[in-house]
Amino acid sequence: MNSIEKSGKTIEEAVDLAIEELGVTHENIEYEILEEPSKGLFGLFGGKMARVRVTVKFKDPIAVAKEFLEQVFNTMKLEVFIEKMSQEDAIVLNLRGDDLGLLIGKHGQTLDALQYLCNLAANKNAEQRVKIIIDVEDYRKRRAETLSRLALRLADKVRRRGDRIVLEPMNPHERKIIHMALQNDRRIVTYSEGDEPFRKVVIALKK
Repeated sequence: MNSIEKSGKTIEEAVDLAIEELGVTHENIEYEILEEPSKGLFGLFGGKMARVRVTVKFKDPIAVAKEFLEQVFNTMKLEVFIEKMSQEDAIVLNLRGDDLGLLIGKHGQTLDALQYLCNLAANKNAEQRVKIIIDVEDYRKRRAETLSRLALRLADKVRRRGDRIVLEPMNPHERKIIHMALQNDRRIVTYSEGDEPFRKVVIALKK
């Protein structure tokens, strides 16, 4: 819902009611006065309510994402340079600076949380939804390479020993990396088991 009509005793009241229902701020709307309020006979009878049409202004989601990140970094007193890159299906915001390890967290958990919140903020009032990937000093690329090497090494162990191997819990993106790394191995099958956030990849011999 990007535009609604509201009535109130005054124009300001009608606008405020619309803003409350839309869940936005005054800075993110524009409005059109459809009907001015008027007093009735002797100021008592037949008066008309004010009626307005309030429309949410679309904002560039990438600009919103950068603004959100800058607010986070200012709060954390971090100096971060945001480098924008484009992928086929997403926009990557690669963060560069000193001592940014705390933005990554264990196996990228903090980075994933930051990315989730950034996407929520960016797409809240966007005309067209975009997918934003947050990275730190190309961490995700290095992590993908590490997981691919791990998958190949563990698959070799499964072939030699015959026993299945269950990896530690991973997020959907990292599980996909394991599956993709071994998808062309004719002797190996991979699948996921368990519930989020403890879902794990299993590497086993094909039967």
